[in-house]
Amino acid sequence: MKKNIILGIVVSTVVMLMFPWLAVTFVKGDVGMAACLFLFFSVNPLYSVIIGVFTGKNIRHLWSLPIISAMLFLIGTWIFFDMGETAFILYAVVYLVLAIVAMLISMFIRKRAQRK
Repeated sequence: MKKNIILGIVVSTVVMLMFPWLAVTFVKGDVGMAACLFLFFSVNPLYSVIIGVFTGKNIRHLWSLPIISAMLFLIGTWIFFDMGETAFILYAVVYLVLAIVAMLISMFIRKRAQRK
């Protein structure tokens, strides 16, 4: 179980911290803004759903992964973009809700499959 938690934290760190850093550091101008929008509206929500499905396989041990992922997003955006910007809190909450909904759906599907 520790392997799954460590794997989830490492992947969350890469997606939520390293990707914004790469976008800010290596992509300049309008293309950099497009890359950030792509991260905020495509990559991060998709990753939140994926981490939610992964967590739904064993909620008892992995329940903290969606929270860690949302917090890493918030930390990363505040470090690389604008410290204290409240709009990023809204994004983090939306990502957390997406992960929790995916986690619950995954849990229900898994339990239903076990009954059959």
